[in-house]
Amino acid sequence: MPKVVAVIGASSNRRKFGNRAVRAFLTQGYTVIPVNPNEPEVEGLRTVASVADIAGPVDMATFYVPPEIGLKVIEQVAQKQIPEVWLNPGAESDDLVAKARSLGLKPIVACSIVAVGQNPYDL
Repeated sequence: MPKVVAVIGASSNRRKFGNRAVRAFLTQGYTVIPVNPNEPEVEGLRTVASVADIAGPVDMATFYVPPEIGLKVIEQVAQKQIPEVWLNPGAESDDLVAKARSLGLKPIVACSIVAVGQNPYDL
């Protein structure tokens, strides 16, 4: 069963890392749920407006939004009980890491695209 990943800040702009992540995870066989309230679809996938709108379990959340937006989303991630949380370069902050930990999450501060064996600059 492929892992389900929520890409928070997914983008239809192929130069943005929120788009590169969608493509990287698709290439690796993940089920991808793009999360963005301002995009109707990303890479042919229907987006959801928020993590709270995702039906069913999610194995992983990866953040591609500024930390101030991440602070607003992290509580939904905790409520959804997503076990693996990635804060990518540019999406992390000391406040966001602290908030995630206070909610019982163990954030991974690293590039999730590299972690799945892809070079984001090749996408």
